Amino acid sequence: MVHFSQVWSLCLVTLLVASSLSNSLARVKNENGVKTAVFLSPKFELGPGSVVNKFYYNIDFPTGHIAIKNFNAEVVDEAGNPVPLHETYLHHWVVYRYYQPKGVEVPKHNGNMGFHQSEFIVGANSGPCKTNLGQYFGLGSETRKTATHVPDPYGIEVGNPSEIPPGYEERWLMNVHGIDTRGVENRLGCTECRCDLYNVTHDEYGQPLRPGYIGGLKCCYDQTQCRMREGFESVTRGLYMRYTVTWVDWDASVVPVKIYIFDVTDTWKKLDDSTGPSTKHHCLVEYEVESCSAATGVTNDGCIDTKSVSLTMPTGGTVIYGVGHQHTGGIGITLYGEDGRVVCSSIPTYGEGKEPGNEAGYIVGMSTCYPHPGSVKISNGETLVVVSNYSQSNQEHTGVMGLFYILVDDASPPELKPFLEAPVEKHEQMTLPVSLWGVGLFGVAIVVAVGVVAHRRRNEIEITTISDHHPVAPSRHNHHSLQRLTIATITTVATTISLPPPQSPPSLEEIVE
Repeated sequence: MVHFSQVWSLCLVTLLVASSLSNSLARVKNENGVKTAVFLSPKFELGPGSVVNKFYYNIDFPTGHIAIKNFNAEVVDEAGNPVPLHETYLHHWVVYRYYQPKGVEVPKHNGNMGFHQSEFIVGANSGPCKTNLGQYFGLGSETRKTATHVPDPYGIEVGNPSEIPPGYEERWLMNVHGIDTRGVENRLGCTECRCDLYNVTHDEYGQPLRPGYIGGLKCCYDQTQCRMREGFESVTRGLYMRYTVTWVDWDASVVPVKIYIFDVTDTWKKLDDSTGPSTKHHCLVEYEVESCSAATGVTNDGCIDTKSVSLTMPTGGTVIYGVGHQHTGGIGITLYGEDGRVVCSSIPTYGEGKEPGNEAGYIVGMSTCYPHPGSVKISNGETLVVVSNYSQSNQEHTGVMGLFYILVDDASPPELKPFLEAPVEKHEQMTLPVSLWGVGLFGVAIVVAVGVVAHRRRNEIEITTISDHHPVAPSRHNHHSLQRLTIATITTVATTISLPPPQSPPSLEEIVE
């Protein structure tokens, strides 16, 4: 009997170990050539009122020459359950592409170290804000209800051997910024990173805050603590980013798109001398919205704060996707063409309950634009305008954002345009269940496609304030804009979604209580 018990115990342990090992690898689902896999970030820990702002290098990611069709993510606990925003506020997650010398390793948990070294190269997107908005993918609180799929026949090209510098290999970094608001004194204030609630007077590098800076990313950096209600106690818990990637092998049928992220706070200006050099792009990323009473001296629930910026696209193309990113208080952000037409308008949806994806008082989605192929075009040299609107009401907002993200096909030769402008079938996201315990790449062998025929024009956009409309001469750039970058500048997020009509932002009580 004892012998049988021992044998049974051994068998049980063997089964458990086998199960654990099989679940520690991300399973790849392949449906008609469209592949999907689910991964986990390294674990991060949050206690009540605490903040994490972690950088994870060489995250699990599909390999080979591929086209990304979808990328989304959410915060989950150690049991794999989605965590609501009123417990852990997801300020942002962003994913960067970078190139690392072969044979050089950086620990995956290595804080803010890595890109400052001269041998690391960042492959930023095609937008103007490459220093701090160079990410390929990223969202914030709206992540669970954000449509991010890229319609056929388009794809975001990665892993192209011809674009990887000799002696380097392509890798991916994830930055996760989360704020635990369980038991805090002022939930909205903590999520808007108000400096007094964090008792912060210097940034994470020890530099004093500029006069008048009352809230934003400089006050809620890694390991800061927001003010708690007296007597509140709860546990520290382990959390993960669970991210889902959908892709196809690259071949000549895939049309590459470029990623552009525009920031309404960019201070770039074209100098009066049109033949002289322009100032450099300086994307501030965040700004403040005064309360209506502070701005006008009058209380008015209908008060709107509007911030605008105009920009010039030296090289145009067909817009195949668009979305904006705003924070609490946002009521919409729009990208306009030179003739005043709406290229894309993105409206936030606010939650109305407590369950993950519908948290009252939080932006849980941003509407997206998927124009009929070929119907929305930007001309070469066209001036665009981004307008971001926030409700002022009686509540100020700190650390808000006004970003616009578009995917543009600027490379298709004229002979392909009739085909591309025909109706196309869209790949819908495929959900792939996987155990929370450990996720890694499960034998993803991607065949490098051959015979790719694509002409890519490499231009960078130029941007100016709304009062300036001077054409800007295009500048030539490498396709994925290789540049060296200090990791300290990676602080922000771009976002997405397809949802119902605009809502009024929540009252202060909805999010504070």
